[in-house]
Amino acid sequence: MIHRRQFLTGVAAAVGAVAADPGVSEARDSKTTTTANAACCGQAPASLVDFRYSPLPCQHIFCFPDDPHKGVVDERGSLRYGHSPKGNQNGWARDEAVEFFLEGMGPDTGNQQRLEAPGVPIIHTRIERAEAYLELTTFATHDPSEGRVDNVIAEVRPKSRMEIHACLLIKVTAKRELAIRPSEGASTVRLGGESGALFLAADSRLSTEDEMEVGTLLRLKPGSATSPRPLRYFLRFPQEGQDMERIKTGLEKPNTLLAAARTYWQSWKPFHGEVSWRLPRPYSDFLVACTSNIQRMRNKKGERMVFQVGPTIYDGLAIVDGNFILEAARYLGYDDQAKESLAANWAWQREDGGVFAYAGDWMWKDTAIAAFSLVRQAELSQDWSNFRDMQPKLHKALQFLVELRERARKEGGANGRYGLLPRGFADGGLDGVRPEFTNTVWALAGLKAANQAAAALGLDGFAPSRQFYNELRQSFFAAAHQEMRRHPSGFDYLPMLMKEDPQWEAKDEWDRPRPQSAQWALSHAIYPGVVFDKEDPIVQGHIALMQACTQEDVPAEAGWIAHEGLWTYNGPFVSQVYLWAGLGDWADSSFHGFLNHASPLYAWVEEQSFQDSVVSRPSGDMPHNWASAECIRYLRHMLALEDGPALRLLAGVGPNQLAAEEPYAIAGSPTRFGRLNLELEPLGGRWGLKFERAVGPAPGTVQLPATLGDRGRLSRISGASFRQEGNAILVEPTARSWTAEWS
Repeated sequence: MIHRRQFLTGVAAAVGAVAADPGVSEARDSKTTTTANAACCGQAPASLVDFRYSPLPCQHIFCFPDDPHKGVVDERGSLRYGHSPKGNQNGWARDEAVEFFLEGMGPDTGNQQRLEAPGVPIIHTRIERAEAYLELTTFATHDPSEGRVDNVIAEVRPKSRMEIHACLLIKVTAKRELAIRPSEGASTVRLGGESGALFLAADSRLSTEDEMEVGTLLRLKPGSATSPRPLRYFLRFPQEGQDMERIKTGLEKPNTLLAAARTYWQSWKPFHGEVSWRLPRPYSDFLVACTSNIQRMRNKKGERMVFQVGPTIYDGLAIVDGNFILEAARYLGYDDQAKESLAANWAWQREDGGVFAYAGDWMWKDTAIAAFSLVRQAELSQDWSNFRDMQPKLHKALQFLVELRERARKEGGANGRYGLLPRGFADGGLDGVRPEFTNTVWALAGLKAANQAAAALGLDGFAPSRQFYNELRQSFFAAAHQEMRRHPSGFDYLPMLMKEDPQWEAKDEWDRPRPQSAQWALSHAIYPGVVFDKEDPIVQGHIALMQACTQEDVPAEAGWIAHEGLWTYNGPFVSQVYLWAGLGDWADSSFHGFLNHASPLYAWVEEQSFQDSVVSRPSGDMPHNWASAECIRYLRHMLALEDGPALRLLAGVGPNQLAAEEPYAIAGSPTRFGRLNLELEPLGGRWGLKFERAVGPAPGTVQLPATLGDRGRLSRISGASFRQEGNAILVEPTARSWTAEWS
């Protein structure tokens, strides 16, 4: 058993200052305090993360972990509730919306938004006017006496003047009738008439200012404001159907409630079990924020609490998203939760053996991805009992893939002639049922993983799937040879859409598929699927294509926005391909490009337009937790990358990572070779690495860089034998504890 080293003691505890309760009087000039980052140990690396490509609009959630009430706040602090995902592909469309404005003629001159601290979803939004600003503090509470409530503290402060008079306006848009009951002390708004549920309670008189074409404009009681004593309002939105009597006491104590929220997040731990991380900023900020995103998006589906992708149109756990989210969950120590979500994914299996979730019946790859996930989760847990128990289901799934090939032959077309899986849904920019490769390349990855695991365990009954894998692989390479295309930049690549598809011949070039469309599946087959050798022409063509289409530091036009847009978390898909291929500079650049496409609240929208685009707009859900998972996965893989039987250490550590002269450490990090402890730390002009590996299968090779960034060459290794091959140091793979030094 590996135990945490003393250098990681306490890293997992979220620390920070809690605002002092100002007492019963609830002073209205309380100041906001911030919370320190639990995983942070230093300053930002030289590679700048400044959110230069942040999307507009943005939205985020501010609930608790495993909270079913996932209200959304947008970039102006507006609240949005009641999304109906079925049939609604707009992640911003909601049944109810609440928007906040200052009265007056002058327009807003800008707005800013921030988290109180990474991982602490107390959201501050500042809306500027010429002579004043409105600050909204949005947070969730769950006091046992009153239940779950969303809260907004609205404060108006002057800029240059000593004192101003101001008034807050609220626009409520709802599909149901509003019943407004004004009061000097506590006004209410109900949805569905006087007998409807309480929607809003305010500690101010509310009057109906205007019935607008869309929505109702409400006016709160005006007042005066100075810098030390702002004009302050408190607004509450009960989430469990509570009536006014239950939340009225809290309406009089906003500071107490805000302090309670801070206290909760102060005790929240981003990592669990044996796992701890320690990183410099900004990596630590993203790590903790993404961990919080993933935990807050969990929800109960049937009898299981599962990780889900987003709060609106992806209110569930898709098979492919789930594979990567569950891997990230293991990297954070959430082992039991990952196991429960894996079971939920396999609950989608049909009688014919196919595993299909939200993407539909033509997403053949989901079945292969479910098999891949089953193997990966067993590797990371070092517990193969579930894999053994799941053999009947796994055999049915693999047989389903075998039978798909015969279906392809009967339907004709290129897929059938080549001996591949049938025409299917590619996703990632290619809609409909098409002659494509994405289902086949993911099938190769899933079959390879399942067959190798079964062989290592000595399990019977996998001969048909091994034969099918070999035949499908041979057929795929023959097909790829026929389907390669020449890029205008002068290299050959494999498109995911086959030549027989008529869209290639569309009269208007605007309507033709982009070469990079749906290449996401090939990225995954390359890594983590490791279906190909590094020098394979398919791999080299894919890398050249991703480099050729890079804009705003990431591959562009590779998803559903085919023109002047990008699929945000496709960036780290490709970053990890670059890492695996040994292209450290490209990996570093594209990963930081991905970070710079996050909102200042450390969240990503699924797809967004270029900053200067006038033809596209953001689409999909936000926050999107596959993006959060990819951030976590890359941060782990830049320190410890599993490359088939090889363990490659510090593959993503270069000059940018070393510039801050601060340590990197992971403890209890799961791999297919057992749990790892790594500590990379500066030693006064030198860098040292401490390595420990728990019980597990020994890697075939353990690899280190001979030159560590721009900080010198390897000078010694203590505790293990080693040899150098080019710029790689190969360390004795059976050695479980050793140290290395670069100087």
